[in-house]
Amino acid sequence: MSRYVKTAALLLLALIAAPAAAQFRFDLNRIIDTAKSLGQASTEISEQKEVEIGRQYAAVLLGAAPLVPNPELQRYINALGRWVAQHTERANLAWHFGVLDSDNVNAFATPGGHVLLTRGLLSKMRSEAELASVLAHEIAHVVKKHHLNAMRKGAGMQAGMNILSEFVAQGSRNPQVTQRLVSGMKEVMLRGLDKDDEFEADRMGVVIAARSGYDPYGLPAVLQTLAAMNAQDSGLALLFATHPTPGARLDALEGAMSVHLERHAGSSRGSEQFARFAGGK
Repeated sequence: MSRYVKTAALLLLALIAAPAAAQFRFDLNRIIDTAKSLGQASTEISEQKEVEIGRQYAAVLLGAAPLVPNPELQRYINALGRWVAQHTERANLAWHFGVLDSDNVNAFATPGGHVLLTRGLLSKMRSEAELASVLAHEIAHVVKKHHLNAMRKGAGMQAGMNILSEFVAQGSRNPQVTQRLVSGMKEVMLRGLDKDDEFEADRMGVVIAARSGYDPYGLPAVLQTLAAMNAQDSGLALLFATHPTPGARLDALEGAMSVHLERHAGSSRGSEQFARFAGGK
């Protein structure tokens, strides 16, 4: 019997045992809903555990492709990413950024603040504003805990919650629990997030970029570049399989780009370092 069902039973017994003179009317469905909420609250993940889950997630990504062996590039990405992340409500996270040594065109975020993009994606960018906007999109996924929510839904809501609950309780001490967590992570990577999560990250990303001093139209520029690329390119396969089409994302952003963001169009914040690393070198 699950925890919330047990809680519902206890609440129901308590109400049945109450004296009739109390004239206490109750709604069974409301009791069960309350018990479910209590059960779900018990699976809420602390920030410390979120970071631990994120480290496991990042290890999976780094196992598929190592970081580009260029310390200067990695320092630059970390400095830029942390600057952008400081303009969100989760600035206190220990943010980590990196460029993966892969020709594929993609970017990834993990719970707790790891953000990785590929050398292939970096090579397609023409300005620091575009790079900042892609980082802002991934940062938005972390801020909204999209990946944790996706893991809860994986293999059925209850199964996903059970995996996370086990890891919260036992951490990485139990190899079998860790393996189940890693399997859930891989499922999310291959399935992708809900399209509504991607659209939300796009909307938040342009705002975060503008707050950071960058042209908010950097993200639409990246999406236009992706839209112009050959969809049959094997380097785009995972990106296109796990995200709405660039055209759909552009259409959604067009309706979200307000006059307030237009004031920031052409913002010139940037650095000479981007030119040094343009092309993903």
